[in-house]
Amino acid sequence: MFLHNLKYEFLQNIRAKSLILWLILFPIILGTFFKIAFSGIYESTTVFSAVPIAVVEDGDNSVFREVMTTLSEGDDALFETEYTNEDAAMEMLEAKKISGILYVAGEKLSITVTPAEGGPSAESIRQTIIKSFGEQYNAHCNIIADTVANSPEKISDVVSALSEDIKCNENIPLTNGNHDNMLSYYYNLIAMVALLGSDLGLNIAVSSQGNLSAIGARKCCSPTKKLVTIISSMVGCITVQTVCIIIAVSFLAFVLKVDFGSKLHMVYLAGSIGGMLGVSFGFAIGSIGRLGVNAKSAIATAFSLICCFFSGLMAGNMKAIVSTYAPWFNEINPAAVISDSLYCLNFYDDYERFTQKIVTMLIMTVVFTIIGFFLTRRRKYASL
Repeated sequence: MFLHNLKYEFLQNIRAKSLILWLILFPIILGTFFKIAFSGIYESTTVFSAVPIAVVEDGDNSVFREVMTTLSEGDDALFETEYTNEDAAMEMLEAKKISGILYVAGEKLSITVTPAEGGPSAESIRQTIIKSFGEQYNAHCNIIADTVANSPEKISDVVSALSEDIKCNENIPLTNGNHDNMLSYYYNLIAMVALLGSDLGLNIAVSSQGNLSAIGARKCCSPTKKLVTIISSMVGCITVQTVCIIIAVSFLAFVLKVDFGSKLHMVYLAGSIGGMLGVSFGFAIGSIGRLGVNAKSAIATAFSLICCFFSGLMAGNMKAIVSTYAPWFNEINPAAVISDSLYCLNFYDDYERFTQKIVTMLIMTVVFTIIGFFLTRRRKYASL
């Protein structure tokens, strides 16, 4: 009887239009919009690229040319240099094809950049780099000229000292994961898919209560034990929800090319457990009170979206704001717990924090499931 109920629960769920819309099509559409909106933001604002500049020379300066050649070569080049005349350089600057102009006259270097508009931006950072280079170059030239004039015997020591690459600290990356802060939106998108599975769990409770649905009335008259019916329904809903999670994660990872790091298989696991949490939450909501299926569905959907909002789906910094004023809320917000588990996979090499989030999700799942069982298993009706 268990397999019979499981079969028809599975068929009922995959035929539901709401399932196709909210758990399959909606995350695909929203994920595509995210990709269009966020594409290139991280590379343009965070990842460093060579600064495009123009150089206008008054005479021949072989030393400066050698310096610029060194700074413009290799994968970690500081500048993308173009030698031209003043008029062409100004046209390029006005057209924003370059970030600044270097004027070289003898040993002196002067700079022209356009004022940066607004607050800190990638362009203002490039202009700061150009200005810092100009100041450092002029300072080094002054030191060398002063040494030649006063202590020419020390010139080799001074040049060596100025050429030495002094490192006062060591660059040690905190993580080998993807540093793109836009990735949090995709984490929360997966959390939303998981929580919207509450609609599946809600139908389990509604279809088990004879006063809320015709199917529930027939099940209450059936000789099959309610525990068997509910467990088979739960297994069927969790299976369908897991398939939806797999579709969503696969679309993000392989179609939209979202970089979830090297632990993609664990992303599937975290999403699937989050889906179990969503189904159990819907089961608990559906078991409370005598409201109709539409009213309970609206409550479950609204609660899921509110949780996703505070987790950062609609505003990326919302989770940080909540963490500042009510850090405890992020620990009990199902959407925040699910997205945090994915964050831990990306940023931490060990599984300690990830395991904590998984355990939290499993505890929530058990609590919601017990609530649902407790509220549905002993109901009796005077008539059906």
